[in-house]
Amino acid sequence: MKIHLVSLLVSLLIFGLVIDLVRRHRLTFKYAIGWLLISAGAIFLAIFDQLLFALAHFLGFELPSNFIFFAVLSMFVFLSLLLTVFLCQQNERNDVMAQKIAILEFELKELKKKA
Repeated sequence: MKIHLVSLLVSLLIFGLVIDLVRRHRLTFKYAIGWLLISAGAIFLAIFDQLLFALAHFLGFELPSNFIFFAVLSMFVFLSLLLTVFLCQQNERNDVMAQKIAILEFELKELKKKA
């Protein structure tokens, strides 16, 4: 029973921390959505632990703890992939911005030459 309470409290703490970071504008909702979904799922499974056991058995895991380790590893892979996508989008925006700045500098030098 204690482990259920600890897992519920940790999941609630993570959920609350992410909400607070979004509220204080330290984390955008775009980046927080993955953490919120994962922690909400953890809260749900901490409350309905029989579903966790049934899901682990259905997926062929001998022990629910093995399923939990697999789920945590999958969560980290998912979040890494999500952050990699966001990083690639940011790099593309930086490239476009650098090109626009270079064009503006070129136009400014041309205007200075004419003046």
